[in-house]
Amino acid sequence: MSFRHQYVIGDLQGCYAAYLQLLETLDFDPAQDKLWFAGDLVARGEDSLSTLRHVKALCEQGAAATVLGNHDINLIAVWRGATALKKKDKTAPIFAADDSDELLEWLRHQPLLAYPDEQTVLVHAGIPPHWTIKAAAKYAQQLEAQLKGSLEQLDRLLPNLYSKTADEWHADIHGYTKMRAIANYFTRMRLCKQDGTLEFDFSAGLDKPMPKDFLPWFEWQVPRARKVLFGHWAALKAEVDLPHARALDGGCVWGNYLFAYRLGDGKAITSSAHCVPPEEE
Repeated sequence: MSFRHQYVIGDLQGCYAAYLQLLETLDFDPAQDKLWFAGDLVARGEDSLSTLRHVKALCEQGAAATVLGNHDINLIAVWRGATALKKKDKTAPIFAADDSDELLEWLRHQPLLAYPDEQTVLVHAGIPPHWTIKAAAKYAQQLEAQLKGSLEQLDRLLPNLYSKTADEWHADIHGYTKMRAIANYFTRMRLCKQDGTLEFDFSAGLDKPMPKDFLPWFEWQVPRARKVLFGHWAALKAEVDLPHARALDGGCVWGNYLFAYRLGDGKAITSSAHCVPPEEE
């Protein structure tokens, strides 16, 4: 199917008012246009429930698609009792809703990697320098199969996806260690070493000092057949635009803006509405 316009939108984080205002700015028509979301549909914005419902409805119409972010996987983990609801996440109304199970069942069937067009690949956090896009797609499918498997399989997986320290990627990595590493690359990565070693503490902008031997994953120059579109890193304010990588998270939930990237011509469009920044813990 051909579309009038296709837009790739950064982390919504439940910023429903800004999201609706952005759709007005885009003159979005679900009969002619398509939206691609970079994950983190929910979490710290003012209305994650309405945001999730709206995105799900568009996806089911064929007018949108999304990849999973860390907050989306965390939402699934809370639903299944694998982790506790964080106080700073405003997602409790989702679990109280009549359609809660329907929403979460739909969410766990969404991919970690998607191809918006022939020139791009979409993930939440990035693709590490030691993976080709083809390899990344294979690893994404491996974790997706467990996320959308039986509830028993899901319940065994989810507690094993969380660790305060990063796992080393190696040729013999397997089992839940491998699944956790895959989840971390796709949904938590910002800095890494050239061999893919991750660092979880840094979330500041590129002007801040970084740990020795670590760089933003997209600064390790590796040949890519497609441009990697990614969210997750709010401090970048969607200002990184390289031949091989494009940041999409405008940091709306922190008082900045939602960001949309128009496929085809690369035009950047931002929301004029903002989220109220969440209270600091």
